[in-house]
Amino acid sequence: MTNEISVFEGRPDDGTPRSEAEEAVYDFLDRIGVSYRTCCHPAAFTMEECEAVRQAVDAPVFKNLFLTNRQMTDFYLLMIPADKPFKTKYLSGQLGCARLSFATAEAMETLLHIRPGAVSPMGLIHDTGCKVRLIIDSDLQGCQVYACHPCVNTASVVLSLGDLIDKVIPATGHSVTWVTLPTEQ
Repeated sequence: MTNEISVFEGRPDDGTPRSEAEEAVYDFLDRIGVSYRTCCHPAAFTMEECEAVRQAVDAPVFKNLFLTNRQMTDFYLLMIPADKPFKTKYLSGQLGCARLSFATAEAMETLLHIRPGAVSPMGLIHDTGCKVRLIIDSDLQGCQVYACHPCVNTASVVLSLGDLIDKVIPATGHSVTWVTLPTEQ
């Protein structure tokens, strides 16, 4: 990732064309009165590429995983610390479901209007049928602010975790399930 990073208070206003899904995120946050900053940056597909974003906005970027059961009837969006390893058996056990695997790109696009590399809880604004269950690792409870993609991986919104949990998620019709995943696996 190069140094082509711009930070805006609220919606970016640099004249760059934005996707419908990204614009919907800014519209949603503005409508429900959530304060946020937007960091526009080169495409970030990996946690390593997100490190430049973290440094630019002084906020952590969490790992977001889009998961499904074997039958592909239940979908989960898991938020965990960027450096925390993930093994499905620990999450499956806490959720009381069969072993989970990564959901398909097609399911991600259909349910969240997101493509691989841009998974984020902001996609829940598009899941009007509440088919995706938001799962957050308890290690994130102490976090004050964080950055996540607004349905594209060329920008990141920075907001408080409290606003995500108390305003954004309820406004989408979803709820949060907290889990405790082991650090050492």
